[in-house]
Amino acid sequence: MQLVEFLAPHFHFVSDPTAWVALLTLVVLEVVLGIDNLIFISILTNKLPEAQRARARRLGISAALIMRLVLLATISIIVQLTAPVFTAFGHGFSWRDLILIAGGLFLVWKATKEIHHTVDPQDHQDTMVGTLQMSLAGAIFQILLLDLVFSIDSIITAVGMTDEIAIMYIAVIVAVSVMMLAATPLANFIAKNPSIVMLALGFLLMIGMTLIADGMGYHVPKGYIYAAMGFSALVEGLNMLARHRKKQRSGEGH
Repeated sequence: MQLVEFLAPHFHFVSDPTAWVALLTLVVLEVVLGIDNLIFISILTNKLPEAQRARARRLGISAALIMRLVLLATISIIVQLTAPVFTAFGHGFSWRDLILIAGGLFLVWKATKEIHHTVDPQDHQDTMVGTLQMSLAGAIFQILLLDLVFSIDSIITAVGMTDEIAIMYIAVIVAVSVMMLAATPLANFIAKNPSIVMLALGFLLMIGMTLIADGMGYHVPKGYIYAAMGFSALVEGLNMLARHRKKQRSGEGH
């Protein structure tokens, strides 16, 4: 009874239809924003030995969930990250801007490095040993590092949609649960289709440049980004279907 009385003030929104709309919208938004992170996790964990991949995804996403919940508990501090701390090139840079720029640069560097290795794996092979022998701890650290960037951005976005902290918690838990369910199938699909790897790395490059632009004060609507990703994925899907049909015809010919 005491537990119910304690929780009641935090869940008073259950009888408010507008709160449910906000919750649904926020869940969809968090899931969509999680696609960026999921692509990165899939590519990164596929660099590990096969026996460690599923464990790395579970640990990385679970740790990311804990980090997001902790960040939500400090939401008053997170919101203040949008206040400018210095001005350069006519733009007032906040801590959020600097975090987005750093995350974008990391994504661009990581995607460029992986594209170079994919295109020419024999070139500068000695410099790629770290990538080929990535440790479980190293993979989880990189997952958390990038999730920190996406988490701060998504929390600030969530604040603009609702004032209910309980709604934010529910949305984050649902979104991360979806990521947990989708991580392994997506990673397996990418691993089995080499052309998808290059497409996914191209997505990471685009996402990284978008983060940098956002941090510099040039906001690119997310709809444009996901529309471009969706169109590219559709074209690649048609290419995969065409290759599959061609193999079937070749098999029938023999």
